[in-house]
Amino acid sequence: MRHWFSDLNAFRRDPLQVLLDKGNAAAEPLVRLNLGPAPMFLVTDPDIIRPLLKANEEDFDKGKLIHKLRSVVGLSSLTMSGDEYVRRREVLHKYMAKGAVERLTTPMAAEIRAVGAQLARKSSFDPHKALAPLALKMVCIAMFGRQVLSEADEQAIVLAVRLVEDDLADELFRVVPLSPWAAYARNQRRAFARKAMNVVVQRVRAHAHDTSILRALETLGLSDEELSSEVLTMLLTGHHTTGSAAAWLLYHMATEPGLADAVAAEASSVTDWNGEIQADRLKNAPLSLALVREILRLYPSAWWFSREVKRPLEFGGRKLKRGTSVIIAPWQLHRDPRFWNEPDSFRLDRSYGSKAYLPFGLGPRTCVGMGLAMLELQLIALELSSAYAFGRVTPHPVPRPSPSVTLIPPAMQIEIRLRESVNVQASAA
Repeated sequence: MRHWFSDLNAFRRDPLQVLLDKGNAAAEPLVRLNLGPAPMFLVTDPDIIRPLLKANEEDFDKGKLIHKLRSVVGLSSLTMSGDEYVRRREVLHKYMAKGAVERLTTPMAAEIRAVGAQLARKSSFDPHKALAPLALKMVCIAMFGRQVLSEADEQAIVLAVRLVEDDLADELFRVVPLSPWAAYARNQRRAFARKAMNVVVQRVRAHAHDTSILRALETLGLSDEELSSEVLTMLLTGHHTTGSAAAWLLYHMATEPGLADAVAAEASSVTDWNGEIQADRLKNAPLSLALVREILRLYPSAWWFSREVKRPLEFGGRKLKRGTSVIIAPWQLHRDPRFWNEPDSFRLDRSYGSKAYLPFGLGPRTCVGMGLAMLELQLIALELSSAYAFGRVTPHPVPRPSPSVTLIPPAMQIEIRLRESVNVQASAA
């Protein structure tokens, strides 16, 4: 007989497999997840996702699973709702929409090349360890502008992010409270991280570029604490998400025969005479774009998100009471054989117009960082493949990712060497 906690042990061992088992075998739009006394359902029908995300906030809100994060990142656009959320989102979207972030192509490409030069000194590298710091630096470029942060500022930000990112993952599905001493240690880490972030934000405000997101947020009249909360949120959500996806991207470029050569040939078609990628030519780079989309299908940065029922209502064929959590899991939807042929296989011939494809959410709640993340990943593919060739990956195949804030790749090593230009020409022929 099923009970409140009947799925909890399996979920703690392997939440990704539980979501697949529950979702792929579902005969109903909503399937119960027994993870505690509070009712929780997994959405298995993509047709009801858009109505859910567009629903009035009097019916569905972000809810307690997301509100838990306020103790980590404060009250920011990630954790709030209502008119203030809309006000902040409008400003962030203006500066982070696809067309707007193209202004960052040249400075981000320069940072990617700098990291590539460091990797070239080695015979092999761990892609996640190499690219997560790069992702953090590129978010900082968007937040403040290039070369605004000192080395000490960058180190302070890295420390702040590391102190709270594990708490962010642990907080979400925790059922049993922490012990008093563990809770005290956690709160001390968070307080120190927020203090470090506040110091950095205040120090760089005078030097931030006029086109930076920090300047845009300042127009909202946010307090110092609110401004720091938004910065910390964007650094946390943009750090491991893009860094993890980039690691998977390099893994597949290294293991799929001919893929890196083909992307390198495409890179040569979107660069100018000086070797700089031109933002207006990226629309003519369909292979690298398809590569990014397939990586985000297999390893969606936001592998789950939730909504909470605010009043008794009927939805998805069920009567839901107030406080019920409704979980949307792109990890499961992206690997459901009802919506994808060979869902576990890496393929670049797919169409991504399906309602079951939502690596950044959907509708009015789509992640405001989508345009920035897509640009980062496409530039990483183009810049690194054009300069370097990848060899053996150890281990191969790699184990399944670890579900944390995002899907963290396992430790691996990818062999790297400088690319000979003749290889690119041959691939382009």
